[in-house]
Amino acid sequence: QVQLVESGGGVVQPGGSLRLSCAASGSIFSINIMGWYRQAPGNQRELVATVTRSGSTNYADSVKGRFTISRDNAKNTVYLQMNSLKPEDTAVYYCNVDRVVDFAGRLYLNHWGQGTQVTVSS
Repeated sequence: QVQLVESGGGVVQPGGSLRLSCAASGSIFSINIMGWYRQAPGNQRELVATVTRSGSTNYADSVKGRFTISRDNAKNTVYLQMNSLKPEDTAVYYCNVDRVVDFAGRLYLNHWGQGTQVTVSS
């Protein structure tokens, strides 16, 4: 089994910054893709950013140049540094891991964290 624990959400003024963290635990040998998604009220969940084990990143156009995703493979942790936050960034942010292999060789697909609220408001 894979468990994900997110932290770092909160309330921030426009133009401010927040850093989200998501730590994966369990009998994990490797994680291929780690990422962040978000869902605002009334909207569908959308991609924010992903990072592969080798460090290749992918960002939604709306966050390019403002958000930075990174990961620490030794800690099975993914981070999202969010700068120049805008009110439209307000959402619940979800951590996602995909193609996780445990030490028994089992493959786990598409696990989600519980979500952390980010509110950008003056």
